[in-house]
Amino acid sequence: MEHPCLTCGACCSQYRVAFHWMESDEFTEGGVPHALTEKLDAHRLVMRGTYAPPIQCVALDCKVGEYSRCTIHPNRPSVCREVDASYEYGTYSDQCAKARAVHGLPELTPADWLWSKVAASNDDDNPDDNGNDNSPSSPPSPPIAA
Repeated sequence: MEHPCLTCGACCSQYRVAFHWMESDEFTEGGVPHALTEKLDAHRLVMRGTYAPPIQCVALDCKVGEYSRCTIHPNRPSVCREVDASYEYGTYSDQCAKARAVHGLPELTPADWLWSKVAASNDDDNPDDNGNDNSPSSPPSPPIAA
């Protein structure tokens, strides 16, 4: 089973994605790619494709309800990082539910996350779950000044 967001994309096809201009990679290393944004006002940028209907974020590779992938996921805006899928972290998300409803998708339930609990369980002493103890070691401690 996979993460429900990978077959959804409703939130990225429903909401304006506006954020402070300092999140742009023009000002912050590793920030939101500026080429994918447009100016909203004096303080905010918006992801292209989300300024006005029809909404579809330019960074979204998706067919809502079938497959969904954010092409800038590691560099997505803070507002995107703040939207959780319903029950992903144990609580209901009104934003998630509304976006899914607009696209004719059912609300997520706690049962949609049972697979993640199974995947997170570790039934042996091997941290990487493949029978080998190849997990990375901790970095060496810095020397203590005398």
